[in-house]
Amino acid sequence: MKRNMRVGAILKTLMDKPGQIFTLNYFAEQLDAAKSSISEDIVILKNILAELKLGRIETITGASGGVVIKPFISDDNKKKLIEDTVAELMDSDRLIPGGFLYYADILYNPHRVKGFGELIAQEFSNYDIDYVMTVETKGIPLALMTADYLNTPLVVARKGNRVSEGATISINYVSGTTGKLQTMYCAKKSIKARSKVLIVDDFLKGGGTIRGMMDLVREFDSEVVGTAVFMENISQKKKMIDGYYSILKMDVVEGRIIIHSEIE
Repeated sequence: MKRNMRVGAILKTLMDKPGQIFTLNYFAEQLDAAKSSISEDIVILKNILAELKLGRIETITGASGGVVIKPFISDDNKKKLIEDTVAELMDSDRLIPGGFLYYADILYNPHRVKGFGELIAQEFSNYDIDYVMTVETKGIPLALMTADYLNTPLVVARKGNRVSEGATISINYVSGTTGKLQTMYCAKKSIKARSKVLIVDDFLKGGGTIRGMMDLVREFDSEVVGTAVFMENISQKKKMIDGYYSILKMDVVEGRIIIHSEIE
């Protein structure tokens, strides 16, 4: 197999499974090439991606080492993704009574939500995350894309108990949006003890739902190492959580939507 074909095959493999480590032996066997040739191919690939700002490949040393592609979105692509989304969301027809905004079409657009998933994954790529957790809402596509880039399982906390989940752990929480007491459930088998969890949600108003997920993670004897949201409502000054990462910030002033981002 010629070098350009090997480089293409290696890139396809790495891009299909970001965050997963592949050994040189794996590529040598798959492509019927010497490890030294594979090593040279990877150096070429690293240089190409770095030069064109298309990705970040890392080499892991040691007995269990290999090569892995990490989440990476260039500053230019990040700026374009956010600016295009803000421009689309600023349409006044999207405003819903109660200080809400219609944005489901954004999060259900595979290309767009993939970009936001990579943006979140890049922010938390050095946290050794074991699980990404979300709740049963519009945030599932965003959380799934984030989990894919981090090479971790996705855990979905449900708002109703289901027999098909088996034994569950539940907690009561106060919704930051409605102020009502609600319950969320998670299968006992979904999270192993002493795990590190990243919480991803679509919208943050009061933070009650995210606080509930944090409490639920603690019931599994595990730790929340970060929280990320697609959008937060900054007109709601008092939040039940802090230290979170939000991509977009929304405010409503005299019936006019104002959306911006502080991400550089």
